[in-house]
Amino acid sequence: MKPNESKPNATPRREFLRASVVAGAAMAATGPFVHTGRAAAVEKIRIGLVGCGGRGTGAVLNALLAKTRVLYPPPGHGYHTENAVPGARPKAKNVEIVALADLFQHRLDQCRRQLRLVGVEVPDNRCFTGFDSYEKVIELPEVNYVLFASPPQFRPREFRAAVEAGKHVFLEKPIAVDAPGVRSVLETGKLAEKKGLTVGAGTVRRHRLDQQETIKRLRGGAVGEITEVQAWFNVGEIWAIPRVDSWSDLEWQHRNWPYFTWLSGDIIVEQHIHMLDVANWVMGSHPVRAYGVGGRISHPPGGVFGHTYDHFYIEYEYPNGVRLFSMNRQIANGDNRVANRAKGTKGESNCQDTIFAGGKKWKYQGKMTDPYEQEQMDFIAAIRSGKPINETRAVAEATLTAILGRESAYSGKALDWDAVLNSKRSYTPDRYEFGPAEMPEVVNPKRYRFF
Repeated sequence: MKPNESKPNATPRREFLRASVVAGAAMAATGPFVHTGRAAAVEKIRIGLVGCGGRGTGAVLNALLAKTRVLYPPPGHGYHTENAVPGARPKAKNVEIVALADLFQHRLDQCRRQLRLVGVEVPDNRCFTGFDSYEKVIELPEVNYVLFASPPQFRPREFRAAVEAGKHVFLEKPIAVDAPGVRSVLETGKLAEKKGLTVGAGTVRRHRLDQQETIKRLRGGAVGEITEVQAWFNVGEIWAIPRVDSWSDLEWQHRNWPYFTWLSGDIIVEQHIHMLDVANWVMGSHPVRAYGVGGRISHPPGGVFGHTYDHFYIEYEYPNGVRLFSMNRQIANGDNRVANRAKGTKGESNCQDTIFAGGKKWKYQGKMTDPYEQEQMDFIAAIRSGKPINETRAVAEATLTAILGRESAYSGKALDWDAVLNSKRSYTPDRYEFGPAEMPEVVNPKRYRFF
């Protein structure tokens, strides 16, 4: 979308934000996270994990082992974990893993084996499988912190059930795959705020200490007025599980959930959300429209790679007319780049740890924790202090930013934020079950209609 092709941005910023609130969203949080009103302090954290894959298992280990600030060298030198020998690191005080749930037994078993390496045994009567397994975890009175890392399709219903039950919640990103799901999560987030519950999200970069300081400086004018933002998440192919003849279509899709839009949201929603969230954080807002393209180069239709795209290029526009140029792909044997950049009237920054302005270079020099442990420390500290953190709005807006770009690429049309936010297009099936069933519709641009 060239500047002279965009719609006139005649709506004043204040009126735009007011309209967004009415529609069910608001300006992205300008800080790393938002504190809400006080709640009852909790000392002993008892975690129930829903979704026992790699990220879910990693997240509960982050919570369990995040007792002290584990230092690593400045960014660019790679992470390391002190005392990485299983069982060698001391576990966090008063943090327990008390229940596990997953759709598949083999993933639950694998998670239990990983937890045993650090001396944690979850008994059989607190391990659940099936589409309703999340309910069984939430029903346990001893669970006060539920960590959701199942496929994004299930996030809205899981979040609602946990908040209604009065549980503190951690939501892996993204929090939905479609606009109805985003609206549901925003409503649940408001309910959590009323109840004084902490809600954390897997947009982990908001808990990187270097990015917090860098973006604070950017928002304070370190590069002058920001004129352009860029975002990349260009990587190779991710894992895929070959199909077994005994699996139904839906079981195969669940086992390969990243390759199906209705389960993952496509790669722009499931993965690139991190960099889009950073752009929103820098801008202190979400885009008002997007114009994008995408497709499949290395993934033939059907087969092991399902029907998601393997590349997107999206041009976003923010309320003040600033453009975000966004690129992401999952194609093997290319040059990888996972980064952001903000350009201003006085300089530019990588939005992570470095700023160039006025002929000078500023670089973050502080020591840091592993950000995946840092986010768990932040959430646990909020629960214990009775000063809740609520990251719902920021992660919901990052999710919808990605959905906005995806829908523009799928449809071939420039789309406005409010049109997508209020869309009734749903990727959610009428029921969740295995067995004979038709595959959800594969994206076909020739007959795609957004409205």
